[in-house]
Amino acid sequence: MAYAIGVIIGVLTFAVGRFAGFDRDRAFYPTILIITASYYVLFAVMGGSRSALVAELIGLLIFFATALAGFKLSPWILVAGLGGHAVFDLVHGYVVTNPGVPVYWPAFCLAFDVSLAAALAVLIRARAPQAGRAR
Repeated sequence: MAYAIGVIIGVLTFAVGRFAGFDRDRAFYPTILIITASYYVLFAVMGGSRSALVAELIGLLIFFATALAGFKLSPWILVAGLGGHAVFDLVHGYVVTNPGVPVYWPAFCLAFDVSLAAALAVLIRARAPQAGRAR
């Protein structure tokens, strides 16, 4: 169920961003990446674990830097960042002991990340000029 809800929310986030025009601002997807990564920090605070907080802040800094690079250099970096966060969700429980993380969260977040990354990749490809295309 967590996977299905993650996909639905990821697709809805993409659709609303397109429909409302939020994604016309280059900061839309980098901001989503930062917010997505920040939830694990919130869970560390909720769980009261200093060691988890330090580990989650390091992760947040990595995804913050990825979001900044994607904003400045290429939206493909954002696709990679969202995909990288999905991998982080997959291995999170093996790497960080964070008592505040809800049981369903890694599956939900992984599905959200993958669906949003896939939608963004399709959008980037659709916007790219086709090489060798007749005009």
